[in-house]
Amino acid sequence: MRFKYEDLEIWQISMELVEIVYKLIGKFPREEMFALSSQGRRSVTSIPLNISEGAGRQSKKDFSCFINRSVTSLQEVDTCLKIAIKLNYINPKDCSSANPVIEKLYFKMIAFNKSLRKEF
Repeated sequence: MRFKYEDLEIWQISMELVEIVYKLIGKFPREEMFALSSQGRRSVTSIPLNISEGAGRQSKKDFSCFINRSVTSLQEVDTCLKIAIKLNYINPKDCSSANPVIEKLYFKMIAFNKSLRKEF
């Protein structure tokens, strides 16, 4: 079965980001397993989860709320990675694969949400 949200570019990019961030979080020290690691995993997975949940809603207004949640989760992921750099769990070079995806996804979700908001 294939759902409509799977065709959304923002969902596809967010799934790519999940893979990248999980690999980065795998480099964190073991003592972070229940702290920053857990928070990073929850925030990155909530992005595609909210996109898919919003796509199933009956109104564009509801969908827009879920896209807003995805945007805030994306910012949380970015902050988790920046904290990890500050704490020397990863180095800035490690984020070279994540940063362009984060930026691309951010601007695409903002544009997508603007188009949704025009319809209500």
